[in-house]
This record gives sequence, structure tokens and C-alpha cells, in this order.
Amino acid sequence: MGKQGYHHGNLRQALVEAVLTLIAERGPQGFTMAEAAKLAGVSPAAPYRHFSGREALIAEAARQGYEIFATRMEAAFDQGRPSPLAAFQATGRAYLGFARSNPGHYVAMFESGLSVTASPELADAVVRAQAVLTRAAGMLSAHLPPGRRPPAAMFAAHVWAMSHGVVELFTHGASGAHTPFPPEKLLETGIGIYLRGLGLLPPDDAA
Repeated sequence: MGKQGYHHGNLRQALVEAVLTLIAERGPQGFTMAEAAKLAGVSPAAPYRHFSGREALIAEAARQGYEIFATRMEAAFDQGRPSPLAAFQATGRAYLGFARSNPGHYVAMFESGLSVTASPELADAVVRAQAVLTRAAGMLSAHLPPGRRPPAAMFAAHVWAMSHGVVELFTHGASGAHTPFPPEKLLETGIGIYLRGLGLLPPDDAA
């Protein structure tokens, strides 16, 4: 693993890139600030010009991850419209795609033990990401009678949890090799069962 190096004036981002590499390779607890500095090609003291410590550096990596995540979710939602169901399914696939393509960000966001309120900027990025799925859930369930319509935030949280479970068990890391089913199919089937339970999809024999 060689030095990443950095362009003059971009030390902060060089450190974030270094920590993303270290997180993906070793996990969120598997490195020190000095190791992040070495990978970025700077002195051990240099990171403290921008970050108070390792947790602050991980928080910035997580914030950037949530921003990328939210942007991809928003793009998937927009591409899936005008059908609410297509938009909803597209956001689920975007979740899986993000976990595959951004392992360092994913770990910083979901496996570092970091509070989402570690910084105001991180909290705002989390809210933006959650809002995409909540909006999709609200659109999909809008025609249900009020008494049978779950709160959009709860609906979104259920699907977020399902998506996260598929990622953790069958996509993220080496465990993905242990399933005989494509993760996308697992998620699609699980969401389909959930939506049928809400009355948002017809039963299989009525489709």
C-alpha cells in the first residue's frame, strides 16, 4: 500500500481518501491517525490541522458518503418516475449499488459506531438521504385509505432495514459469495412481499 500523496491545498481531502482506503481494508478501528497521515504522504502532525482526531476524520468520510449516497438515490428515484413503484424499486437497487462501489464510505457510515449527530453537516446529509426513500414511500402508498396507510417514514425505515440486511448478509464483504440468489433478487422479492402485505401489489395469482 503506497502513499496516496496530495495536491497542495487539498490536504483535508487527501486525508479523507486515505482513511477510506484504510477503513475498507482494515475496518473503522484498524488504523491510527499516524497511519492515515503516512498513507496521505504527510507528517503525523499534519492531520490535526483539519481534524481533532480519528473520529472527526471518520465523520467527514461518513458525511461525504451520505452525500454521494443521497445523490445516487435521488437519481435512481428520478429515473424510475413517473411510476411510483418503479421509482421505489430503483432506490432499493441504488442502495445495493452504493454498498458495492463505495466500501470505505459504507463502513464509515454504518459500521464505525459513529453517531449521526457527530456533526451538524453529517446530520444534514443523513436527513437528505433518508428523505429520498421517505418521499418514494409516500408516493407509493398515497392511494391507500388513511386507516391502512403506514406513516411514510415508517414505511421507508422498514425498506431501509430490509435493504441494509441484504447488503450486510449477501453483498458487503466476503459474505456475498455465500448466497445462491442475486442480492438484487432477494431485495426485490422481500420488498414485493412487504408491498403485497400492505395491499400495494396484487397477489401473485392475481398479477
